[in-house]
Amino acid sequence: MKKFALILLTLVLAVPAFSQGRFGKDSAECTKYLSYYQELYKQRNIAEAAPFWRKAFSLCPPTASQNMIINGQSIIRYEIAKNQKNPARYKELVDTLLMLNDVRAEYFPKYAVKSKDNKAIDLINYCGADYERQYTLLTKILEEIKGEASPVVFVKQMQSSVEMYQNQKIDAEAVMNNYTTISGYLDDKIASSNDPKYRDAKRDVETILIESGVASCDNLVALYTPRFEANPNDEALLANMVKMLSKSECMNTDLFLKSIVALNEINPTASSVYGLYRLYSSRDENTKAAEALERAISLLNPDDVATKAEYTFELATYYFKKCGKAAPAVAKAKEVVEMDESYKGKAYLLIGTIWGGQKCGGDEVNSRANFWVAVDYLQRAAAADPTVADDANSLAAQYRRYFPKTEDAFFLDITDGSAYTVNCGGMSERTTVRTNK
Repeated sequence: MKKFALILLTLVLAVPAFSQGRFGKDSAECTKYLSYYQELYKQRNIAEAAPFWRKAFSLCPPTASQNMIINGQSIIRYEIAKNQKNPARYKELVDTLLMLNDVRAEYFPKYAVKSKDNKAIDLINYCGADYERQYTLLTKILEEIKGEASPVVFVKQMQSSVEMYQNQKIDAEAVMNNYTTISGYLDDKIASSNDPKYRDAKRDVETILIESGVASCDNLVALYTPRFEANPNDEALLANMVKMLSKSECMNTDLFLKSIVALNEINPTASSVYGLYRLYSSRDENTKAAEALERAISLLNPDDVATKAEYTFELATYYFKKCGKAAPAVAKAKEVVEMDESYKGKAYLLIGTIWGGQKCGGDEVNSRANFWVAVDYLQRAAAADPTVADDANSLAAQYRRYFPKTEDAFFLDITDGSAYTVNCGGMSERTTVRTNK
């Protein structure tokens, strides 16, 4: 009976609040000031609208109008801009702006995620110098809305984490844990969204971590070793370990070897196999390295042309410099040009260098004909890319000295300007005869 009476009393006490309606108990005053500020706000007379908005906000319940909160945020931002040189007032206004985001999130839950994301952006825009407050609030906001935050929020959270570490407020493990969380949110967003801003944010977050010095080999090994031992088959963990150890130049650690081998056993990806290539390369296991890089290229997303071109050019160079394989190197260099014309200069310089280094057999003309092809490609390189022009022209000048002599070509019935097919080192090219007197 007592319990029933208590429930009834609660309902009775609640009736006046509900009976107040949308505009509160003083609805006439509420609607009056709403009207006053709205008219001025529509005219973009923000300074005069501000006091009427404040009166409306004090009289009206938050549910009276969502626009009252949204317009209020614009008014407060206007006033913040006018009070840059008044620190005390500036802080009061910023606190009010952040509070309005909280009010909107509470009373209009449909827009809660948007409001909290807006709060994070306001925090970034107006509390940038207060890294500790930024870190604390951004951490809380990301815990609540996770991957639904704007790209800049993830980047700023990583920056504030590093600042906290540099000021001895958190340790290296906390920074790495924050990176792991942020990176996970971004990976999910990249997988579900075509917005390149999230990919840019992921790159920026990684750059911030690498440049901070937190991701040293010692720190990474100390952080990841117990995690690896506890979960040696955790694919997400292994992928992150491979990426971070690779970016931090920690490929010579035992942990890197263990993690990349384990990852490739579970689910080989372009990133993990590329890491394996780097590992084999560092150990001068050149055949295995080239095979791994070939496989990494095959596993790339077909739309990721930039990375495919980068890897393919790297493979062309590796075939030539490490494996001594001229024909595959030239073939890959030509593939790069087809993928991305911005590589023309570098690719043609490589092809010219390869041809110039060949030892071709045969008569006095055929044994030197490779230099014609070399100069052809070096001239193309210089024309395609000013950044390689000096090297290409210098090398071409050297190779021209090795052109066949005019009299040697004459005795073989070969004349300047005629077409000539050069076959050497498993390669074949059509070129033009040029001789030296």
